[in-house]
Amino acid sequence: MLNIVLFGPPGAGKGTQALNLIEKYKLVHLSTGDILRGELAARSPLGVEAKKYMDKGELVPDEVVIGMIGLKLDQHADAKGFIFDGFPRTKAQAGALDSLLFGKKTAISIMVALEVEKQELINRLLGRGKVSGRADDQDMAVIENRIIVYNRETAPVIEYYSSQGKFKSVDGMGSIRDIFVRLCKSIDQVM
Repeated sequence: MLNIVLFGPPGAGKGTQALNLIEKYKLVHLSTGDILRGELAARSPLGVEAKKYMDKGELVPDEVVIGMIGLKLDQHADAKGFIFDGFPRTKAQAGALDSLLFGKKTAISIMVALEVEKQELINRLLGRGKVSGRADDQDMAVIENRIIVYNRETAPVIEYYSSQGKFKSVDGMGSIRDIFVRLCKSIDQVM
């Protein structure tokens, strides 16, 4: 089973590349944001639990998110693998994900992180904001803070997968096709 953690700062192109990787490797996309919205809409027990925290403006606890991911893994037990997008964001989440996958007799195959120069990230986010209308992609202070938070909070996750020999840095500059080719080259090395 091929299990990929797709990482990168806001504007790195994770969403675009995830779609390409899903098609090429026939994987299931697990975006924690999408999963959370789905569980809320379905009013599942985990969705109801998550809503209690969200209504107070608090982060949904890791165990609730891991529970939701576990359900998705079970729903797609025959999948060739998964792309984890937006998760794990902390070392604790990475450990919890490893434990969950171990219990299902699988593991993370590779963590690929798209590396993009800061000014390029800003340009991409501002461009996306003009098209999408997303307020967080149109405010320079918010964009700057999102990049700072990414750099500060993701370092431990990169270290976590590096210590397992599963981390690969991928140049996220250039055309969508060129970046995709570089991603595939890294992924194909673990298959």
